Amino acid sequence: MENKFNLTREQNVFIAKRNIVDYIWKSANLEGISITYPETQAIYDGGIVNGLTVDNIIAINNLKYAWQFILENEGIEYDYKALCQIHKLTCDKLVLDQNLGKVRTTPVSIGGTSWKPPFPIESQIKEELESLLHPSLPKTKTEIAIEIMLWIMRRQMFIDGNKRVAMLFANKIMIDNGCGIITIAQALQPTFYEKLISFYESGNNSELKQWIYENCIDGINLTSNDNK
Repeated sequence: MENKFNLTREQNVFIAKRNIVDYIWKSANLEGISITYPETQAIYDGGIVNGLTVDNIIAINNLKYAWQFILENEGIEYDYKALCQIHKLTCDKLVLDQNLGKVRTTPVSIGGTSWKPPFPIESQIKEELESLLHPSLPKTKTEIAIEIMLWIMRRQMFIDGNKRVAMLFANKIMIDNGCGIITIAQALQPTFYEKLISFYESGNNSELKQWIYENCIDGINLTSNDNK
């Protein structure tokens, strides 16, 4: 699985900032947050939007702050501490403070399947993340980012916001290494969920990983003239 894009971090950050409202809007809809693109833009710009729940407004602002975190902090390691920090930013004021940035201690259910994720254990999470970040066989940063994203989604280590956290963490890896941005278009979200449920139940990420690689990576192929 080759990198689709070979950008500098500066170029990748530029692309992310140019399209950030679109990425936030798609990510919110992926988590079932019913909001339009114009509403997302208005909240991002600090405007007042009528007719939305307080939680929806908070969720969009949290995604804004979480994106700022991954774009403005190049030197932060891709480790458990960063993962927990992204959860804190993403779910601030949406879950109880004692659950922010900590593995859940209560069971969760997933709609569309009877499969239930096991309880997360912090030491195991750290070991699994380290193993994914440093695979025994060589892998591109794009493949590592997608695998970690899917692992976070299936692991369901947090009480809420796992898909948002998974995409943000994966995109920090993608952006820092100039590999583009993972984003799932609204039109593709039903297919994504169908494949995600199958992945939840089987634990085999091959089909979903390839589908995301083919359909869900955004970026620009720059020519030598573009860099001048």
